[in-house]
Amino acid sequence: MKEDYDLAIVGAGPAGLAAATVAATNSTRVAVFDEQVEPGGQIFRAIERVPPDRAELLGPDYRAGRELVAAFRASGADYFPATQVWSLNPRLELGLLHAGQARMLAARRVLIANGAQERPIPFPGWTLPGVMYAGAAQILLKSAGLTPEDGVVIAGTGPLLLLLGWQYHRAGVKVQAILETAPWRNFWRALPHMPQALLAHHYVTKGLKLERYLQRHGVPVYKAVSDLRAVGAEQLQSVVYQHRGRTHSLDTELLLVQFGLIPQTHLARAAGCEHGWDPAQQCWRTNADAWGKTSVPGIAVAGDGSSIGGAVAAQHAGAIAGCAALYELGVINAAERDRLACDDLKWLRADLHIRPFLEALFRIPHDLVQQTAGDVVVCRCEEITAGQIREAVADGHRDPNQVKFLTRCGMGPCQGRQCNDSVSQLLAAATGKGIEEMGAYRIRPPVKPLTLAALAGLNGVEETAE
Repeated sequence: MKEDYDLAIVGAGPAGLAAATVAATNSTRVAVFDEQVEPGGQIFRAIERVPPDRAELLGPDYRAGRELVAAFRASGADYFPATQVWSLNPRLELGLLHAGQARMLAARRVLIANGAQERPIPFPGWTLPGVMYAGAAQILLKSAGLTPEDGVVIAGTGPLLLLLGWQYHRAGVKVQAILETAPWRNFWRALPHMPQALLAHHYVTKGLKLERYLQRHGVPVYKAVSDLRAVGAEQLQSVVYQHRGRTHSLDTELLLVQFGLIPQTHLARAAGCEHGWDPAQQCWRTNADAWGKTSVPGIAVAGDGSSIGGAVAAQHAGAIAGCAALYELGVINAAERDRLACDDLKWLRADLHIRPFLEALFRIPHDLVQQTAGDVVVCRCEEITAGQIREAVADGHRDPNQVKFLTRCGMGPCQGRQCNDSVSQLLAAATGKGIEEMGAYRIRPPVKPLTLAALAGLNGVEETAE
């Protein structure tokens, strides 16, 4: 690892790989840092070593990652897997943890391409053993070929429910039911966006094919489900839900939930980049221009870590950010930047035609979080309930950071990743204000857990044996 780089990229998913390939092939010193042990990010996890039969099972969208990773490997960029980025400041200094050693590294430009995370939605029983995120289940399937042995219920909202159900059924897993929680009114909300969505008709066609496959093979898909509950004593025993005015129960030991994705913004927020509430995507996101430039000079964002668009859009956004970095570094002029990025800018616009339709169709009802029962845990790390948060508001604490100070909600190992949005929504409901007025947690380094021993090593202090 060098002492400094022209461009440091955080994340080796579609956006980071595309940006690195563009920049490194133009004689630029590029470093890519990623927490995973191999490139591909979550969407293309294990793509270089996946067996052919599993790659076939996962589908053509997954297999498309092979070409992207191969181009990155050939680009000449320095690649540091199993490396945690725990700090980034406006001086473009990154705090790294690599091979157990903490260190600081400088860069002339930084691109944050650390992707998305699953949207946390607290509901009764969501902390029970046996309740998992659907994305975690996909990781097990991609990286190790692990599938549920005794059947599964999949619940939440978004395209991943159908995709995972399709993959699991083809793998021989009994999918007991898919419970879609988006209300019927979302269809009417999405309908005006249908003409634009048809410009990206391949996504619409793909969704319809998945639905027809599941229907043809007898996998129950229930729409407009409400009052989702995971029931059990020490572990999950059943899933209870409302559908068409009746209460239903499914005995199961595994419930996979997914309520869409939100950008990972902690690193950008710690660096001081401006953020805003996106009412369409219902999340906080980093403010950036068409080239990925943020409010902090030298720091850019790309891919789902900036705005949720999917793997294809992330790849184009990464290539665009790579062209912008070359221009900012003085390697190319503005005309050459525009020429290099021209196709990706066009393809990105075309690929995003589907987003307004999807965002409206799978919109999360505000009351799903704002009316969370008082005994439901919101902050899993510190075990803070919705009731305790409402009590803090009643005592006069009217913003997320005051609630955080009083209750320790958001001070656990995840640093608020699992509760930040929920707390903002609960406060909005309790105060009658808009979510955008509530703000978000202030984020300070380290943004990921770091041991005192690693910090001591950063300053050249060696541990002494007693």
